[in-house]
Amino acid sequence: MFLIFFLLTTTQGCTSPPLNSCPPFTTTIPYPFSASPGCGHPSYPIKCSTPHSSLSINNLNFSLLHFELNSTSLLLSPQPNHKQHSCLPPLYTIPNLPINLSSTPFKISDSSCSRLSHLHQCSPPNLPNCSLCSWECKLIKNPLNLIHNCASQPHSISQQDCQPDVLGYLDNFLKMGIEVEWTQSPNEAQNQDSYFSSCNTCLTNKGTCGYNDSDSEKPFICFEPKPKISQSLLHQQSFSPHKVTILSLSFIFICIFIAITIGTFVFRTKKMTSLKNQEDPTTQFLHQHRSASLLPPVFTYDDLEISTNYFDPKRKIGDGGFGSVFLGQLADGHIVAVKHLHKQNSKTKSFCNEILILSSITHPNLVKLHGYCSDPRGLLLVYDYVSNGTLADHLHGVYKKGSLKWIVRVEIALQIALAIEYLHFSVLPPIVHRDVTSTNIFVEKDMRVKVGDFGLSRLLICQENGVMTGNGLNGPGSGCVWTGPQGTPGYLDPDYYQSFRLTEKSDVYSFGVILLELITGMRAVDSKREKSEMALVDLVVPKIQMGLLEEVVDPVLVGDRVAMEGVGAVAELAFRCVAAEKDDRPNAKEVVEELRRIRGCSRGIVRLGSSTNVVVPECGPIGV
Repeated sequence: MFLIFFLLTTTQGCTSPPLNSCPPFTTTIPYPFSASPGCGHPSYPIKCSTPHSSLSINNLNFSLLHFELNSTSLLLSPQPNHKQHSCLPPLYTIPNLPINLSSTPFKISDSSCSRLSHLHQCSPPNLPNCSLCSWECKLIKNPLNLIHNCASQPHSISQQDCQPDVLGYLDNFLKMGIEVEWTQSPNEAQNQDSYFSSCNTCLTNKGTCGYNDSDSEKPFICFEPKPKISQSLLHQQSFSPHKVTILSLSFIFICIFIAITIGTFVFRTKKMTSLKNQEDPTTQFLHQHRSASLLPPVFTYDDLEISTNYFDPKRKIGDGGFGSVFLGQLADGHIVAVKHLHKQNSKTKSFCNEILILSSITHPNLVKLHGYCSDPRGLLLVYDYVSNGTLADHLHGVYKKGSLKWIVRVEIALQIALAIEYLHFSVLPPIVHRDVTSTNIFVEKDMRVKVGDFGLSRLLICQENGVMTGNGLNGPGSGCVWTGPQGTPGYLDPDYYQSFRLTEKSDVYSFGVILLELITGMRAVDSKREKSEMALVDLVVPKIQMGLLEEVVDPVLVGDRVAMEGVGAVAELAFRCVAAEKDDRPNAKEVVEELRRIRGCSRGIVRLGSSTNVVVPECGPIGV
């Protein structure tokens, strides 16, 4: 009697799965999506599972990686096909046919197509047996074949755009997810899809939208609310004291049963959570965002403690707000630099960020991450040791004053620019370093440099109103990240500081400050200078505008004819890089091109300087 009474007083409609059981949905699954048969829209069925729910489109199953309310896009990754043919390793997610979303409500976003349009195989291409592996050869020759109707976009291809393993890159690209757009608003789709217009009417009547799953045509159905049992019907029933007692006892029994069930569930959940939390939370985070095989080696805290002689203060080679750096020697004799982060909770984010970024990039002018350690006693990062100090050490007095000749300074500037160009144009999505300073430029014995400290770096993915709109590859300034300003005083982009809009031009501004340091030998910020000239930009830019650059040039360079021929050109480039408006600054490719021109001129002067009957090439700024 109690169950009949309960059923009569409830509302008929679709049931929703338990919260957090259908990731990435954290609340009730919104229309048109549904995880219940016969509910929602027939083209948007969700199959709940962990860690990712799945969505089937044109007989191809996708893992649903990301979903946001009020968004018109999804992040999908094709599920691995364990019946792949022998041309592809079993872990590849690349399907045997192009991803085709034709005749469905879904469409591959232009940004995902654009990312593929910049990909090509390094020469010479490493092709498999094309007679047996025609599909794989087709992908290597033109990666855009992966997605049906993905139009190729014109772009400039450089050697740094190429990938030695196109299939491996495509596999990682699909694992990270492709952006798929769909129509969400009933008002936008009502003239094209009758389900949306019918659902709009159904929702107005407080019904639940669905369809007849048993009918091949799958017609729309509105599950209208069932009216509660009326009070008059209750009054018409004659309940004897005996029936009331039975009903009460039944209700009490059910309540006790529900309480026992909930108690058992809570106890088991806490036990499982306790067991799961035994794994280090930092390690869990890294494994969620990157395959363990792609992460650098893991060291134990004890091994690194021994390698640094228990973090002996005599072995400290650097110190700062992030932590301290110690010289270490591993058991195999390898000399390394061990960064011991301070114990603030805020450092865990930069620790994971640096590991994820440095494990996905490689360049001769970027520091190499040798490994890491996440331990309750401390967070440690292990780098290959760069033995000749930092650029700041060479410019500001730790090393012998005047040890950097002009041609060496130009070469250092070019190498830094090449590293920034790689981060902005050769990585997908692009990376903004966000802390390019002379203290983060490490110098080798042969005076080659490496850019380090990626703790503040960000992937350049722009999200406006919850929709991903750019990846930084469509031109200068096309990528952006809305975030609070972070960086080092004196190098921080004023446009980023005012607008909270981080772009690749923020790194260009910081690089411009380094150019001013190379020209003047002065620090980016010096409290000993006048307040209006405390920042190097505020001191040097007015001198450049008034034609008084000689007043701030490093005295070591003033007597060097070769140096003075190129100082004006570098000053002009630095002036453009530190422009207040980001759109007035060059991008990293343009900076590299100009520095190569200046380097060529400087080398020409060195070769011709001893001859009295030759004309020295013009190395001043273009147009000056």
